[in-house]
Amino acid sequence: MKITGKVEVEAVMDVVCDVCQLSTRVATGGLQFAMLQAHWGYGTKHDGERYELHLCEDCFFQTIDNLKQERRTQCLLSDDGRADTAMAGDDFGLITKDVFFGDGR
Repeated sequence: MKITGKVEVEAVMDVVCDVCQLSTRVATGGLQFAMLQAHWGYGTKHDGERYELHLCEDCFFQTIDNLKQERRTQCLLSDDGRADTAMAGDDFGLITKDVFFGDGR
């Protein structure tokens, strides 16, 4: 026997960037965003605090650029070779490239 009825389901309709306040919806209709998360534990200055920020593509890469600059500044006067690492490449945080369909190729 088939029993039908209306069911109310809560779903994500949109994700808004926490920096620029714009939608992360792309032309194809999907949502494309990055998340910055922190869960601070025992012994930290922010013990018990949890953060979650949603970033659009532009704001994400602005954040990456700011972090790269901070890294360069922190390592500028180091004597332990960190400056060479900080200046190398444009792949700060990049794990993989050209994976379009999640097929791992």
